[in-house]
Amino acid sequence: MSKSRKQDFSPNEYVVYPAHGVGQIVSIEEQEIAGLTLELFVISFEKDKMTLRVPTAKATEVGMRSLSSPDVVKKALETLKGKARVKRAMWSRRAQEYEQKINSGDLIAIAEVVRDLHRADDQREQSYSERQLYEAALERLTRELAAVNGMDEAGAQKRVDDVLTARAAA
Repeated sequence: MSKSRKQDFSPNEYVVYPAHGVGQIVSIEEQEIAGLTLELFVISFEKDKMTLRVPTAKATEVGMRSLSSPDVVKKALETLKGKARVKRAMWSRRAQEYEQKINSGDLIAIAEVVRDLHRADDQREQSYSERQLYEAALERLTRELAAVNGMDEAGAQKRVDDVLTARAAA
């Protein structure tokens, strides 16, 4: 399993790492750690000025995946158009669920968080933690949208905003 799975990803390819979002594989290198030689994907997250090294054998196990297909992106944008589903649970419980969805790396789940936490101008103010979760989900969504469609993040942000604004107007 370990040797055959690593061929799923190659240098210069964009990938999604669940806890950090979209990054680019810079190289594949070997490093000796605790006497063992490990082959690692070196992933750069340009926006966060961060480099992550993931053992090639563990990449799929930790949830690293290729960018979503255009169909999945389309489904995510459709999800944004839906009506916000806010459970009546305590905020701490909902916040935990939102956090799990964001860190799942699943684009549809991230779109659900954006949809549920989006506030139109005429709606009540968001709490600090609500805004933090919303912005984290929005950033993950727009970064992947930009990478899949080969556009800059500002263009992807505008596209998401347009969908959310159209929903609010409907």
